[in-house]
Amino acid sequence: MKDKKLPIAIVTGSGGLIGSQAVKFLHDKGFQVIGIDNDMRSYFFGEDASTVPNNDALIKDYKNYSSIDADIRDIRVVNQLFEHHGKNIEIIIHTAAQPSHDWAANEPLTDFSINATGTINLLECTRLNCPKATFIFTSTNKVYGDTPNFLPLVESDTRYEYLDGGFNLGSIDETMSIDQCKHSVFGASKVAADIMCQEYARYWDMNIGIFRGGCLTGPDHAGAELHGFLSYLIKCIVNEKPYTIFGYEGKQVRDNIHSWDLVNMFWQFHKDPRPGEVYNAGGGRNNSTSILEAIETVNEMLTSIGHLNYDWDNYTISDQARSGDHQWYISDLSKFKSHYPEWDITISLRETIKQIVDAELKKIHDRSLPIL
Repeated sequence: MKDKKLPIAIVTGSGGLIGSQAVKFLHDKGFQVIGIDNDMRSYFFGEDASTVPNNDALIKDYKNYSSIDADIRDIRVVNQLFEHHGKNIEIIIHTAAQPSHDWAANEPLTDFSINATGTINLLECTRLNCPKATFIFTSTNKVYGDTPNFLPLVESDTRYEYLDGGFNLGSIDETMSIDQCKHSVFGASKVAADIMCQEYARYWDMNIGIFRGGCLTGPDHAGAELHGFLSYLIKCIVNEKPYTIFGYEGKQVRDNIHSWDLVNMFWQFHKDPRPGEVYNAGGGRNNSTSILEAIETVNEMLTSIGHLNYDWDNYTISDQARSGDHQWYISDLSKFKSHYPEWDITISLRETIKQIVDAELKKIHDRSLPIL
């Protein structure tokens, strides 16, 4: 008897943080996983941010995973892959992107070609070859532009906060406008992709879900100065390197979601797709932190594991905030939870920080070992 063919999952940006987590998750669910990754991250942020080590580890550890070195902007190559597997493809998780609004301003054509053109290439290949497959798009909260900055914020010693109606701690849901605001070039290219995903879903009744992520993180995150604030901040603290805070006195707030919890959101959607739905996908209020609060947490954590009175403060605060950056952002997760009540955040902010700290300490330990 021939072995039954495994269902196919395609993951773009498979060597990145969310892509690699999706590979592991879907492989464990019984899929043959095919990754698309051409290590553009090293072009964006330098060799330290390369996805090659992550991808090589996945190939070594996951027998039903394979990877192709391809550019999602090359529709001929992408369509060959989709044509070959056809209706055996059950899910596409699209995480490949140019992810930094600072970097996008230097090469807007590159940014748009990856984020917008690359996305419509994948949508079209899906429509033509496996139209019943689930298509997950990792969008961004930057589609809301700087609109969150016009919320009535109050300032405390360590953070800004939004009081909804002046009384209740607020959060941002999917009804916030994405129009008539300053997005950054990156935000605009992701808006184009976000809207196109919604259109393909509604026009052709395709099972497409749009997830507007905030700070996505975890121990496999190759954080860089221009992208991945929590990972990069922890890297600087653990390695005692300088860090620059851009604006808002370090009191800017982000909610952080662990890569596993985000990919589990994708999985819940896949089990019961709602074509064209948009979801804010962050850590929510309990997983929110300012930069100042994150520094305090990491210092306290390092002290508790034996680094006596660890008190890293090697940071400078620039008066100039990044153009279009959020002063405060916390995701309202109630819409997704109402549609998929089995899902919830399972990994706390503190546990996420601990995992990243442990990963950085392990790198230091591994570098100090003698070469045999």
